[in-house]
Amino acid sequence: MNILVTGGAGFIGRHLVKTLLGEGHTVRVLDSLSEQVHGSSARFPAALAGADVIHGDIRDTERLAAALAGVEVVVHLAAETGVGQSMYQAARYMDTNVCGLAVLWDAVAEKNGVIKKVILASSRAVYGEGKYLCLKHGTVYPTGRDSARLHQHDWAMRCPMCDELVNDAATSESCPQEPASIYGLTKKYQEEVSRLMSKVQRVPVIALRYFNVYGPRQAPANPYTGVIVAFLYRLAGRQTVALYEEGVPKRDFVHVSDVVQANLAALKANCDQLFRVFNVGSGVALTLKEVAECMCSALGRSGEIEVTSRHRIGDILSCYADLSRSRKELGYQPQMSFEDGIRELIRSIGTETVVDRSDAVEAELRHKGLLLNG
Repeated sequence: MNILVTGGAGFIGRHLVKTLLGEGHTVRVLDSLSEQVHGSSARFPAALAGADVIHGDIRDTERLAAALAGVEVVVHLAAETGVGQSMYQAARYMDTNVCGLAVLWDAVAEKNGVIKKVILASSRAVYGEGKYLCLKHGTVYPTGRDSARLHQHDWAMRCPMCDELVNDAATSESCPQEPASIYGLTKKYQEEVSRLMSKVQRVPVIALRYFNVYGPRQAPANPYTGVIVAFLYRLAGRQTVALYEEGVPKRDFVHVSDVVQANLAALKANCDQLFRVFNVGSGVALTLKEVAECMCSALGRSGEIEVTSRHRIGDILSCYADLSRSRKELGYQPQMSFEDGIRELIRSIGTETVVDRSDAVEAELRHKGLLLNG
């Protein structure tokens, strides 16, 4: 196939492009080479050798038209992705993620039936909090936690009907969407725009809701790249890792190789429905404390974890993937365990030196009123 990957020079993109080329597809990449992700002297990475690369913004109609020439399938990865940052740069996130997607759909419409499929990179952030189970009311979907309790270091989730404690459960694609961040809201809008335009343009869309993706070549220069890289570089520099909410929050970490697998499955999937959504995660919930301990163990470190009562506005307590639909309809089956993935990530980084900016990010969030000390 002739495939365009927007944002293809990014973390997930370069892994996907390399695999697509290896499978014999013709691949074009459109990427703005954002300084936050790629650094000030950004260039297309060597991993994209063999792909046709275009330096340009998804909102640039001329560049986008050139990128779509001869293309049959679009994998849309281009997006701003920092959850915390989105809470004080809302206009930037809405413009890039929502308006950028709208520009893409205008360009698809101009092709008048040439584009046969769009694969959209969505996010578990569309859910906000995930699914919970109450002893009295069964399945419930809380929309958040009480701020007064958070100030008292009470991190637990409660039933929205009886206020009793609830237990987290795997979140399916049918879970209500109540984003807790501007980033999550942009991904919800992306899905809704694509759902509507797929019907209007008769172009099938498969939206893949990525959970917390990690792995080799995850942008080390980007301070908003995610907790795994932030933890790893602090530990590698023999600095203390600070766990928010005492390390209680749970996340679903999925290796980038499994994300690539999901994209390949989406590429091959039958288009018997115009709009379909699938979770892409590991299906395993890990607390932040378990994550930090696993990384310490892999590095042979101890005593470098600081348990704190800090809380970041826009963070959730728990959300991990129910993969029933993805397994049944996509044939998706995650292969990489978290322990193996962390060991691979450590090997891939080796002796690489990266300036740790996590303290600066914390200071910025605190200045914006988004990081509370409890």
